Amino acid sequence: MLTLSRVSKRYNDTIALAPTDLQVTTGETTVLIGPSGCGKSTLLRLIVGLSQPNSGIITLEGTVLSPANLLQMRQRIGYVIQEGGLFPHLTVHDNVIVMARYLRRDADWIAQRLTELAQLVRLPLKLMSRFPAELSGGQRQRVSLMRALMLDPELLLLDEPLGALDPMIRYELQRELKSIFAQLGKTVIMVTHDIAEAAFFGHTLVLMRDGHIVQTGPLKILAQNPAEPFVEQFITAQREPMERFAKVLG
Repeated sequence: MLTLSRVSKRYNDTIALAPTDLQVTTGETTVLIGPSGCGKSTLLRLIVGLSQPNSGIITLEGTVLSPANLLQMRQRIGYVIQEGGLFPHLTVHDNVIVMARYLRRDADWIAQRLTELAQLVRLPLKLMSRFPAELSGGQRQRVSLMRALMLDPELLLLDEPLGALDPMIRYELQRELKSIFAQLGKTVIMVTHDIAEAAFFGHTLVLMRDGHIVQTGPLKILAQNPAEPFVEQFITAQREPMERFAKVLG
């Protein structure tokens, strides 16, 4: 589905992403994980075309992403950011259909697609006339997912989509999202800081540090056969607080 070949990004003297190779399998969920500033979000922004690489090529199903085909390629990629990134001056309805309207899709097709997506993400149609500020955090993320799926993209990118939600809503949406991914059979790349969330969603985890990919594979492989001490340290750092919390609960 997606291939990165020696892709890098630099901001002045700062290396945000070292030359990187990565292959993403069709129909699977790949999760980018690692400490803040390791290059996870930079990688997503390069894939969706919000930033241009300093070197290397990105290929989506055989087509090289370039400034010349940026608009066309973006229509094949859905993108969800933390807290939704909705336009505050537009209603839910207008936020979801903004690209379909820009592309002058048929009004009947838009209406049907809107209804399908609302049912998919369990968002009541009565909320379509509301503005983002009138929604809960979980509802805003549902709307953002609807917008990302509106054009039925081949690839779905999610950058910390649940990071700003309270634990109960996050727990609920995790299960709903996983069900949606399975139902649609989409190829997904997700960014998260939470290794438990990464293991829940991901067929493949991509652990990053300082702009480099350190190790890829299922969590079991990373835990049992760490490529270097950092892998074990990263997993342990997230596991220990949960184990201590479990002991407190008895």
